[in-house]
Amino acid sequence: MAQQAGTEARKGEVTIRDLSKSFTLNGRRLDVLRGLDLDIRGGEAIAIVGPSGCGKTTLLRVLAGLEEPDRGEVLIDRAPVHGIGRQRAVIFQEPRLLPWLTVTQNVAFGLEVRGVERRSAADRARHYIRLVGLGGFEEAFPRQLSGGMAQRVGIARALTVQPEILLLDEPLGALDAMTKLTSRRNWRVSGARRG
Repeated sequence: MAQQAGTEARKGEVTIRDLSKSFTLNGRRLDVLRGLDLDIRGGEAIAIVGPSGCGKTTLLRVLAGLEEPDRGEVLIDRAPVHGIGRQRAVIFQEPRLLPWLTVTQNVAFGLEVRGVERRSAADRARHYIRLVGLGGFEEAFPRQLSGGMAQRVGIARALTVQPEILLLDEPLGALDAMTKLTSRRNWRVSGARRG
């Protein structure tokens, strides 16, 4: 499709049309999202703000392909979202680490699943581990980390796969104030694009 003069297509464009999602809670239907329309340009950073329970996490889960909407459509780069995709990564509110793997192995896991050779994946993982301020903890296991440190492992894991779309579900909640500032600065330096 031709672009208008002066505009350029960017990867990571999100289009949401008439999106609805509901759940059943105690026998009652709970409409979490209803008729949502949203356009996000590639490379654009946006924040979804609202009280607890208003559907922010549900929207992120639909965008990530972890939930199917009841109605409507989600398009990324004009292609329908059905299930998880390589162009998206999620940083959840709490770390979701594999307890039997070291920090390096947890961060490299997504790369290895994508077919990156183990040594290359580990090298790239170590770069992002240092980027989030965990140099020296590469061989630690999740049980040996504080909550904030474990969360930074999850952040490094998402950044390591260099997604076009980075979905953040309050990922800095477990971090202290100084680490939050450093993390935000490092994301800008790493060139990660957030959605």
